[in-house]
Amino acid sequence: MAEELKQEEKKVDAKKIFGTIFKVVLGLVFLVLGVWAVIRWFDSLKIVFTGCIGLFLILAGIITLAIAKE
Repeated sequence: MAEELKQEEKKVDAKKIFGTIFKVVLGLVFLVLGVWAVIRWFDSLKIVFTGCIGLFLILAGIITLAIAKE
């Protein structure tokens, strides 16, 4: 009975390890693709960022007024 429990624990541990390794590899792939996308479309990123500055300031102003109202 004790041996069966140990074997089941080993199977569970192997699944956990495989799942963790898979998640780490997938995360690294996403990081590389993200860096590549930023480098590849940096000019477009600058345009989007510049266009969002105004909306960000409006949102910051609304939040500030909401906090000041309390």
